[in-house]
Amino acid sequence: MPALHDLQDAFLQAMFGTEAPGLLDTVMGDGLPPASRLQIYRHHVLTTLTDALQATFPVICRLVDERFFRYAADTYLRQHPPEAPCLFEFGQHFPAFLATFPPCHHLAYLEDVARLEWALNAALHAEVHTPLDPATLGAVAPADVPRLVLQFDPSVSVLTSPWPIDAIWRAQQAEADPETLVNLHAGGVCLEVRRWDDTVGFRRLDPILATFRTLLAAGQTLERAAAATLEADQAFDCVAALHALLTDDVLMGFTCAPDTKEDSL
Repeated sequence: MPALHDLQDAFLQAMFGTEAPGLLDTVMGDGLPPASRLQIYRHHVLTTLTDALQATFPVICRLVDERFFRYAADTYLRQHPPEAPCLFEFGQHFPAFLATFPPCHHLAYLEDVARLEWALNAALHAEVHTPLDPATLGAVAPADVPRLVLQFDPSVSVLTSPWPIDAIWRAQQAEADPETLVNLHAGGVCLEVRRWDDTVGFRRLDPILATFRTLLAAGQTLERAAAATLEADQAFDCVAALHALLTDDVLMGFTCAPDTKEDSL
């Protein structure tokens, strides 16, 4: 009898690839040949994961047709088995997969639409946090303000795409006019995806504001994020951008980075 770890690895391989040597010897048929019993498990696993993927990416499914989606999903899940126990966590690599999946090469916007759907899914299941009270920043010494590292609500993400992915997404909703046509050459968008109370959605951001928030969300200090954004656009108003952050309730806290000048003395 193989060790439990080896048996688990062999079973996983059988679900998504080929049957490992000797695995059938450990399966009790109980009225069915061991290979047939494994096939039942395999069918159930693949069907469940495909359904979960379709639930997370319904717009992608509508864009490419359900039969093609399930074909793509079957290829994807064999390459990227689940890495976490919850089904809603499955599909993180699906947008990148679509970008390299040969039958989708002519649909250049598909990856970014999938990124939007994954961001919506992540926002829906993110932990709930109380927004930062702007008054708490009043206790920060003026000299420490440039070193602030702002912590974003975990439901918040910023997406940038050269395609009008918001229009594509809306055109595929059940309530949309089926005659709606999306101009793929209308230009790109910057979107902020987040949860408002029990509602998940997105809105367009000015590109320079999106740059500022992306840098802050990546852990840059306020000073460095502002400097990089100002370098990209001399018209950037840091005070107005920071005020918008505080009034939009997208922040949940802050820390203060070490003073590197003092450390180097």
